Amino acid sequence: MRAVARTRFTVPAGLSADAPPEARGLARDEVRLLVARDRRRLRHARFTDLPGALEPGDLVVVNTSDTEPAAVDGRRSDGRPVALHVSGPTPDVDGGFVVELRTPAGERVSDAAAGESVHLPCGVVAVLQVGYPDPGAHVSRLWRATMPVEGGVPAYLAVAGRPIRYYYLAGDPTIEDYRTVLAGRSPSPRAEFAGAEMPSAARPFSRRVLAGLAARGVDVAEIVLHAGVSSPEADEVPLPERYRVPGATAEAVNAARARGGRIVAVGTTVTRALETVADTDGMVRAGSGWTDLVLGPDRPVRVVDGLVTGWHEPEASHLLLLEAVAGPHLVGRAYRAALEREYLWHEFGDSCLLLPDRHG
Repeated sequence: MRAVARTRFTVPAGLSADAPPEARGLARDEVRLLVARDRRRLRHARFTDLPGALEPGDLVVVNTSDTEPAAVDGRRSDGRPVALHVSGPTPDVDGGFVVELRTPAGERVSDAAAGESVHLPCGVVAVLQVGYPDPGAHVSRLWRATMPVEGGVPAYLAVAGRPIRYYYLAGDPTIEDYRTVLAGRSPSPRAEFAGAEMPSAARPFSRRVLAGLAARGVDVAEIVLHAGVSSPEADEVPLPERYRVPGATAEAVNAARARGGRIVAVGTTVTRALETVADTDGMVRAGSGWTDLVLGPDRPVRVVDGLVTGWHEPEASHLLLLEAVAGPHLVGRAYRAALEREYLWHEFGDSCLLLPDRHG
């Protein structure tokens, strides 16, 4: 039986950020930041205060994954409208993609079946093959699908796709709203399928914050992890995702640890990538491929000392990762304070910096 997070809470509907902060009159780096440390009072700040919460010699590691306009509107074989979300390529070389079907109202489609066709714009037809990750499942949230398109799927989505949007959003944010200032911009059309969803913990970063980190003596290193579609089902195991940790980043992490600096990951994606290439002594090596690592009580963190994160859903598997980094007591304190002070949830919401005491 898989472990579950100890942090439990309920998020009132009014705490869902229903638009980017820019629509609320804020710059992206002006969202709130809760700074949570062991044995210290919680600090309520703004994201622009992040550099001052860290120490010279610390290393911040960011995810430079770009975001695909991964939602395409189409029709099922019986004519019913549907939104097809492209999560990314399958973890093998069959050329297929993992997809999710949702109704126009944003609800999950529960009656899809293997062999069903979804008719998309420009004459493209996606055909569901088997459930994913369990090919024997008769009811599945995700599906392996074929989606043949001339020029590649990223080029097709650039023309026919839109950002994946969820029920709590009031408007229609553009793809630029879903891109971080750290996103690696490839030549257009991009050959590699990027993330189905943005690495949202990095969205509040700005050139101003990056300059502040440099002035503080805090270095920044980069990884890439392309996230698939969100998985808010209770205690769902994270699915395999593509990652790349460059040699320069591995060297920067090892050098920071050697001088006593903290490794602060920006988001669960960065934590997963770094921990995938960390040995039992916390030394990091360059690597790339697919990671199926699940962090929690059975696999504690080896290299990440702190975490910049957004606010996750109750019972989401991400909470186990947060507890693996910061411990359930500190995570619980932070979430109780966020609810009391009415911090905003989801990808356009507020932020948290978890800085537990280091042990060992």
